[in-house]
Amino acid sequence: MNDRRFVRIRRHSSHSVLLAFLLILCSGPGMLHAQVKTNLRPCSNHYTPQQQIEIGRKAAAQVYKQQPILPDSSPVTRYVQALGQKLVSYAPGYRWPFNFHVVNVTDINAFALPGGTIFVNLGTIQAAEDEAQLAAVMSHEISHVVLQHSVCNMEKQKRVGLLAGIGQIAADVALGGGALGQLAQETIGVGAGLGFLKMSRGDEKQADLEGTAILYNAGYDPRAMAQFFEIIESKYGQGGAQFLSDHPNPGNRTGYVMDEIRTFPPKTHYVTNSTEFQRIHKVVAGMHAYTDTEVASGVWKKKSPNTSVSSGVNQKSAQLQATGAIDMSPPRSWTTFQGDGFSLKVPSTWRAMGNQATAMIAPQGGVSQLSSGQAGDLVYGLLTDVYAPPPGTASNQLFAALLQELASQNPGLQTGSTSTVRIDGRSAQSGQSVIASANGGRGEHDWIVGIPSGKILRYFVFVAPEPDFKTVQPIFEQIVKSIQLK
Repeated sequence: MNDRRFVRIRRHSSHSVLLAFLLILCSGPGMLHAQVKTNLRPCSNHYTPQQQIEIGRKAAAQVYKQQPILPDSSPVTRYVQALGQKLVSYAPGYRWPFNFHVVNVTDINAFALPGGTIFVNLGTIQAAEDEAQLAAVMSHEISHVVLQHSVCNMEKQKRVGLLAGIGQIAADVALGGGALGQLAQETIGVGAGLGFLKMSRGDEKQADLEGTAILYNAGYDPRAMAQFFEIIESKYGQGGAQFLSDHPNPGNRTGYVMDEIRTFPPKTHYVTNSTEFQRIHKVVAGMHAYTDTEVASGVWKKKSPNTSVSSGVNQKSAQLQATGAIDMSPPRSWTTFQGDGFSLKVPSTWRAMGNQATAMIAPQGGVSQLSSGQAGDLVYGLLTDVYAPPPGTASNQLFAALLQELASQNPGLQTGSTSTVRIDGRSAQSGQSVIASANGGRGEHDWIVGIPSGKILRYFVFVAPEPDFKTVQPIFEQIVKSIQLK
């Protein structure tokens, strides 16, 4: 389950629930707004999602060989990855396994490989004046993946005979040492992307518009989409030449971005900056980024070889380890969790993460661990937050609106019938949902309980693997019975 202001049932089983949940906790107060959508669709091509992911994986391996990539442990990388995951939670369409890396070079550039691996140059982070501008660049690249521009470019190049043999990729997704590998070796330049990542002006305009919607939905000032490109052109001149070469200006960028923004419902506040961006911006200001000459000479391989960069390209940066055994026996004792406007009792061995308004409470081993030691998916436990529906939703339709939102944004989600329950003397609603593909095919069973409060809904989601749900259900039911409203 993941989203920014309410915890949304899994968009894709490979996404980290807790990473998205932590972004909730860092995003500050506020509730879910109705999201805007563009009418753009992915360009027509003959590559399956898995083939695109494999193409990106092989291309990224070549990037690692030829470009200095900051390690995954770098604070700069961790910041970019967290920002990226926040943005992709608002990306429409197919749920690509996005991941983000920082290239330690001075050139202002960024590029996205097929399938979702995105590289942001250190020079881009140094050039951005606030978080909204950096988010704009990243949303733009996310949009290229969503709209599948790079693989369409590959097909165009194939049709005009520029890449002899590239058509074999579709039939041989192993891509062992074939056309793509040769292509990558020849076309990854200093600070540049791959040849098929050089976008047309039409592609750029589409990525601007889709990226503007992502920015808006994520709460950022969407005007930053045009601002950053203007900064590059006016302030950095030749320093931004590679970026402008890979991202040609469609013309009147500010005009059509502003026209698009005027179609969005107005907001009283946009995010432009954050204390975390300001901290990271100070860090990158003092970092040495490699120049074209240094990269070409290979000196970086001696100073900082890419030995601590994740090898899991277009996958999670680390695979989930097996969750430890969960004690599903009746609890010996209970403790009280004081929430925002409510309290409830949970087994005393469970631990809470978050705050009084937005919290996740789980037993030991209930949150899976990544091989890097970081927390991964919530497997057993509960989540609670508030949901604000689209304007005009009737108070008696709050729960239905929540379930509809979940179903529309989570392919594969199966919901059952709903029922009315009493919680602390107040009428509430309850519903069940199942995602068969979750937990490595074991499935995930979610029990959703919503309590209306004016125009919003306080909800609780109880999570367990499908085979274990009935075993832990008595504990979940006892927690629900203990809820007291203030």
